Amino acid sequence: MKTLCVPCACHCRYCLLSWDGRTIGADWERSRAYAARFEEWIRRERPDTRFHFSFGYSMEHPRLAEAIDFLHSLDSVGATFLHCDGLRVRSASGTASLVQLLREHGVRHLHFTFYGESDYHDRFAGRKGDFEWLLRLREAARRAGLETSAGVPLNRENIGQINGLLETVGTEGLRLFVPHAEGRGALLEAIRLRKSELSQLNDKSLALLNRRLYRSEAEWIAEPPPEPENRSLLLSLTQENIARFEQMDVAAVIARCEELDEAYYGLLPPSQELLRLYGDSKGERLFGARDLLARYQKQWLKDRGYHPYDVTDERQCGSRRF
Repeated sequence: MKTLCVPCACHCRYCLLSWDGRTIGADWERSRAYAARFEEWIRRERPDTRFHFSFGYSMEHPRLAEAIDFLHSLDSVGATFLHCDGLRVRSASGTASLVQLLREHGVRHLHFTFYGESDYHDRFAGRKGDFEWLLRLREAARRAGLETSAGVPLNRENIGQINGLLETVGTEGLRLFVPHAEGRGALLEAIRLRKSELSQLNDKSLALLNRRLYRSEAEWIAEPPPEPENRSLLLSLTQENIARFEQMDVAAVIARCEELDEAYYGLLPPSQELLRLYGDSKGERLFGARDLLARYQKQWLKDRGYHPYDVTDERQCGSRRF
């Protein structure tokens, strides 16, 4: 469950939530009250089910300490693991105060995203000085004893920068990955990386890309991914839907999300059939398995003129199959 009620200070070209400067999430206090009620029901009625609550578009909550404490009360992941992209830039003293606050309230791990070397990163993130700010915040976190990690999304534009970038930011806790096409990620299709372009990475850089997870289309066809067997339900609290959810039984809300998931995926053929219909056995473009299957699924729906509710849009209620 989440509410997208907190603005983001960046405007990244690659944004799962397609941030456009306008928050769509339900009010924090109202969302908090609903989440507490929902979690209490889950704990009582479905103790084997994991429940997490979060907020976005960034972690720059105006009452961050209070928000983190609330996430702790629900045992949510975001109480200890904080994504730092889109936080407002702070002075040296402000950075130290932020890190102290996070540590005092039980945050143990900070995560960062680097899009390339300094100038490219800033253009990609839509904010001048963002690269240097992330480095300062990461260093302050490390000095305070917090764990840090970072991801670098690879594309045709930045692949030639990666070896130099890693010399600057280091490799500790860092991974390379191929970005998905969800949200504004769809706009990166023109610069999706090809397998042959991995030759631009040196051995140290290439070792940070898990090639079992990110393969060319041809490689996925030769060794198809397994059919997803599990799912997580996503409940996005918005200004439009929260009043309705507040009037519903929690069981009915869960059932509604399950219905949305089953209606969407019930239309689709098995993954093997999608690979047979749309797979390019010579395709060099790199994908994660879920991203490749989502691409085929959307093409299959389009070819047949279907326009179902999109459960894969993380701005709204839906699901994840894995």
